[in-house]
Amino acid sequence: MTAAGALIIKMVIAAFSGMGAATVCHPLDVIRVQMQTSGSTYNSAGEAARGIYKNDGLKDGLYAGVSAAYLRQWLYGSCRIGIYAYLLENAQNANIAAGLEKNAIPLSSKMLMGLTSGGIGSFIGTPSELALVRMSNDKKLPVDQRRNYNGVGNCIARIAKEEGAPALFTGAPATVLRACLLSACAMGITSEIKMRLSTTGYFGEGGKAFGGVPMLFCATLVSSFCANTVANPFDVVKSRMQSSAAEYGSMVDCFVKTVADEGVLKLWSGFVPAFLKLAPYTVISLLLTDHITKIVTGKEAL
Repeated sequence: MTAAGALIIKMVIAAFSGMGAATVCHPLDVIRVQMQTSGSTYNSAGEAARGIYKNDGLKDGLYAGVSAAYLRQWLYGSCRIGIYAYLLENAQNANIAAGLEKNAIPLSSKMLMGLTSGGIGSFIGTPSELALVRMSNDKKLPVDQRRNYNGVGNCIARIAKEEGAPALFTGAPATVLRACLLSACAMGITSEIKMRLSTTGYFGEGGKAFGGVPMLFCATLVSSFCANTVANPFDVVKSRMQSSAAEYGSMVDCFVKTVADEGVLKLWSGFVPAFLKLAPYTVISLLLTDHITKIVTGKEAL
């Protein structure tokens, strides 16, 4: 198989795996966005969940914008996991060819792979990320200000028509920076901790106990906490700029105004739902990626 063919297969597997994870975890994304955008009155993730469900129900409330979440997996998720898996496999093959241990790859190299794959995917996926924020936040707006998008295609088409094609990349700098930090930690640290835990014996031989789920869960729990801690401020800025770009002149302006008006801790608003979403999302998407890859190629993905 050619290198291009191997990369495409990994990206397609990653996209389908991401869709499975998004189906389960999307409500937490809606809660996160509504807590982060201006005008939020929610004091906790639980309060937000109850309020959204009470006001708009399941389909139009907690699952608002799920079509954008699926598109996001094909544009962003496919690159984030697919390119990372491809780069990691190449590094492992290079080690084997050089007579080194397969997994003798420094954490810094793994994080750089994650940063690269996340940066590429996030830029390509910015329009879908914008649609996800707009659709997730629409019901929170006053009735006369709602855009009432009827799907991700309608949302993207209307933004391009009403605001101009460049508007589809609103918040791109914050989106890319967030994704670079998030992916570097989520992918790189997960791989590193997974490798170390597999040798402890606590998770069975080679970490295979119960299909590797407990080991992967522990690894992603740590990596998700690290990822959200460093990336959440950029997530808040991204959500605010994409929800209402007219309020802010730039990413820096959004940072300054948010801190000045609401305090520095506002940059970590939505941390709990973001963390609660990222951990299971990463577990589900990586487990599906790993299992589907084994079926298709006979090899492990990560």
